[in-house]
Amino acid sequence: MSEVIFDFDLIVIGAGYGGFDAAKHAAEHGLKVAIIESGEMGGTCVNRGCVPSKALLAASGRVRELADVQHLADFGIHAAPVRFERQKIADHANNLVATIRSNLTKTLERAGVTILKGIGRLEGDQRVGLRELNGVDQVLKAKDVIIATGSDPFVPPGIEIDGRTVFTSDQAVNLEWLPRWIAIVGSGYIGLEFADVYTALGCEVTIIEALDRVMPTFDQDLTKIAKRNLIDKRDIDARAGVLASKIKPGCPVRIELSDAKKRDFIEELEVDAVLVATGRVPRSKDLNLSSVCVETNRGFIPVDDNMRVLVNGKPKSNLWAVGDVTGKLMLAHTAAAQGTVAVENIIGNILKIDYRSIPAATFTHPEISSVGLTEEEAQELSKEEIFELGIVRSYFKANSKALAELESDGLMKLLFRKDTGEVLGAHIYGLHAADLIQEVANAIARRQSVLELSKEVHTHPTLSEVVEVAYKQALKQLDKS
Repeated sequence: MSEVIFDFDLIVIGAGYGGFDAAKHAAEHGLKVAIIESGEMGGTCVNRGCVPSKALLAASGRVRELADVQHLADFGIHAAPVRFERQKIADHANNLVATIRSNLTKTLERAGVTILKGIGRLEGDQRVGLRELNGVDQVLKAKDVIIATGSDPFVPPGIEIDGRTVFTSDQAVNLEWLPRWIAIVGSGYIGLEFADVYTALGCEVTIIEALDRVMPTFDQDLTKIAKRNLIDKRDIDARAGVLASKIKPGCPVRIELSDAKKRDFIEELEVDAVLVATGRVPRSKDLNLSSVCVETNRGFIPVDDNMRVLVNGKPKSNLWAVGDVTGKLMLAHTAAAQGTVAVENIIGNILKIDYRSIPAATFTHPEISSVGLTEEEAQELSKEEIFELGIVRSYFKANSKALAELESDGLMKLLFRKDTGEVLGAHIYGLHAADLIQEVANAIARRQSVLELSKEVHTHPTLSEVVEVAYKQALKQLDKS
């Protein structure tokens, strides 16, 4: 029997952060690699997600700071009225996207990765179909295949998208115009970040949340303080338990609101624009997964912690999936980590991903971050493993650096085991929360205890002392038996 000749050692379908890291890592380890991308290199994160949205948040955040007359007056500073140019703010985001996309492409080329433009699909075991942009179709053979096709914004039934007056985050990052009154459907991290941008730039915002509380995915203790600052103190009308059952684009946009549980009609709103921020769905339907007998769960591809694709609960040889399409933590850095894990296993190093140690952040002003277990998850674990859960809260109002910045409204909540002191999770709201969470994420990755963490010296005066205080408070609660 003749030996199979492969075109590539590895073909990656999708060039977002997960696919990029997988391809780069594999090429650096000597594999012959190709990556297939039908759109722009960089996927959602670079082109329509974290990169442009953070550029908008950075610019609008400056506007918010300069426009906060009372905050500046407390420093003894008196600034002139703030002026900004919407187009130049949008250009800042677009230029950043172009730069990072170019850098990413050059990095892959320098690593020796073959970039194939077109639509990729599976054509059986170790076979990948490629329809090039000019219509030419071919089938390539690869020893291993990684699926990294990402996700798209979810648009609920009854909502019509026109890309101008009713749009998703894909279009919002372009900041083509500033509606006088915009409704945002959903109060997760995407909805909150864009509410931050729009209010800073002078728009009136209505948040529509179908679940029974605004910010339903965030820790409830943090939500109380975050809602007070991010919603209640701004020009935002937040409605929970309300369903946007129908949205019709136009001028004005008409929104039919219903009771989320009873589905009874409440009222009709007329606004200038609507941003639909109701989550994301996997991009998997055109992958021809049936050719390898893979069944999805609501479109998500099942994988194990080695990133092997599962068929009937068992790993399938030579087929891997990473990123949003797997339905795990739908974050760019999660996808990148999954890509590296997949390649490590391909080259023979057995490695599993540790989702508990992967942090998440919402880049509002101030920020929100979290890592590890939620309080509910930690309570459940304590019942299963029979230990007492410890919870401490460390406040920014006791932190010298936060007081110096006049930004002392913040909270850190730490979850830990009282028997061993192991850190299980943390949730932070406050100045630079997205940076502070990394220290706790590293501790969780190492499964460290507050017994050792409480002895670590933190720079004074810095915000990191909020974490230090939490560790020391936790130490006092440990079982002495």
